[in-house]
Amino acid sequence: MSNKLNFIEKEDVVVKFVGDSGDGMQLAGTLFSDAAALLGLDLATFPDYPAEIRAPHNTIAGVSGFQVRIGKKKIETIGDEVGILVAMNPASLKSNLKWTCKGATLIVDADSFDEAAIKKAGYATNPLDDGSLAGYNLVKAPISSMTREAVKPLGFDIKTADKTRNVFALGIVYYILDWKPDSTLEYFKLKFKKKPDLIDANKAVLEGGLNYADNVEALKSQIHISKAKMAPGRYRNITGNVATAWGFLAAAERSGRPLFLGSYPITPATEILMELAKYKSLGAKVFQAEDEIAGICSAIGASYTGSLALTTTSGPGLSLKSEAIGLAVMTELPLVIVDVQRGGPSTGLPTKSEQSDLMQALFGRNGEAPVVVIAASTPADCFNYAYISSKIALEHMTPVMLMTDGSLGNGSQLFRIPKVSSLPDIKPPMAVANDKDYKPYKRDPETLVRKWAVPGTVGLRHRIGGLEKENVSGNVSTDPANHQLMTDLREAKIQKVADFIPEQEILGDKEGDLLVVSWGGTRGTTQAAVEELQAQGKKISLAHFHYIMPLPRNTHEVLAGFKKNIVCELNSGQFVNYLRMKEPDYKYLQYNKVQGLPFTVNELVSKFNELL
Repeated sequence: MSNKLNFIEKEDVVVKFVGDSGDGMQLAGTLFSDAAALLGLDLATFPDYPAEIRAPHNTIAGVSGFQVRIGKKKIETIGDEVGILVAMNPASLKSNLKWTCKGATLIVDADSFDEAAIKKAGYATNPLDDGSLAGYNLVKAPISSMTREAVKPLGFDIKTADKTRNVFALGIVYYILDWKPDSTLEYFKLKFKKKPDLIDANKAVLEGGLNYADNVEALKSQIHISKAKMAPGRYRNITGNVATAWGFLAAAERSGRPLFLGSYPITPATEILMELAKYKSLGAKVFQAEDEIAGICSAIGASYTGSLALTTTSGPGLSLKSEAIGLAVMTELPLVIVDVQRGGPSTGLPTKSEQSDLMQALFGRNGEAPVVVIAASTPADCFNYAYISSKIALEHMTPVMLMTDGSLGNGSQLFRIPKVSSLPDIKPPMAVANDKDYKPYKRDPETLVRKWAVPGTVGLRHRIGGLEKENVSGNVSTDPANHQLMTDLREAKIQKVADFIPEQEILGDKEGDLLVVSWGGTRGTTQAAVEELQAQGKKISLAHFHYIMPLPRNTHEVLAGFKKNIVCELNSGQFVNYLRMKEPDYKYLQYNKVQGLPFTVNELVSKFNELL
């Protein structure tokens, strides 16, 4: 007989799936977030998994997690505290309980809490029985045994059955939120259309989870969240890496330039390469090179021949690309370098996010080699800044560095798909055939941008390369005065980009007690913390930067209106030291975190209150 549960109306809820690497937590989280999107809820996700392909079984180090925050209002952060935690083994419970609020629902696979697993996780006693979880709504579900029972009539072995345990847990969560499993069942039909027995197995397990939840006494209530109010349009749940790829496809179409990506696979940037490889029908050319150097050099070659050229990487790969970036600076060819940042140094933390590479992006090249540096701030706006990076690179004939990070690239949000025709024009400065005045380094007097001559265009034979060029003619030159002139021109051309980017916005009043300064992927948490304190009447504002090199024209005025400025970033202080160089008239406080984890709203609110 099913339970009669109370319904609780909530604005949002945070759900986290955690278990061993290999338990399917990333898939469970993805299916859950896709279902939420189709139900009209806004969302933000945070996948968190170990770097090892198969991490040590039942250990804290081997825990894989996927956090999803869903709500009826605009969701800007993944949430500080988890309201529903699904833990598939003792290690995942132990490592994630600290992120779970008191009174939260804990759904655990009781079958996995054997003596060996409990000891390996570092527990002295079984937490399901020793009273340590008394402050939570604990659901001790025999997930493994009930999953095996659900697929037994279909003849599956235990190993195959256990691969669907994540689906049983998903069924329990769907019941708590009063969701129908239709979208997930459709996924199974598409995924396993050539293996109908797996469709039947996953359906049986999902329904088994729903039926279990409908009858278990431990569940006291169900949660209801109304649809989010969103502008009309076509939406999809999109990761930052996919959004980045789509932004480049849109820029190629809008500019009329063929798209070329030359890259080498590296976590967490590989999915951009994988996504663009799907779109040969749209003219995208994707080259998986033998290493990072070959990847960027192939992109520079494609740029020379008239393509919107891209290369994608993370911090270690960016180091390898540095010499070739200097070649792109010297040749003044358009190129977009995407750096999906991760924890460092060296191999560092391949699957953890960090704002680790800003100094490298700004200065990590030999000689005076300035490039434009832009940072995206949400998974969805990776589309916009990929598009803008392409526009600047093509129109200003320069390399552009687009900074994202692992939390943006792997995380997802709802994205309203725009019409390409509604995006800003992209007009590369193409040289025309038989232009008798054409010279490789003859510049537009206003922008200092040279013309782009595609090889094979009649009358435009020319030569460019890595050796210093004579102004206008492009001939090789070692003349000291010419080198000074060309160095100054390359720097001035980048600084003139400031005339073509928006002025820096401030969230809140232009004057006050405290200005919070942030950049890149920290926007959600810094904005939420500032808005919370603004609602309390505090004189606090936020300046979140997307354009870093060059800085927006009004940066000096933005910083001038506040008694204190605090720069918050997920590194040891890279942007704040850059501001000290560029805007030395002000004193800057810092709040830094280097743990491979995002800021929480609570920690920022506490720090800002301390300063106020």
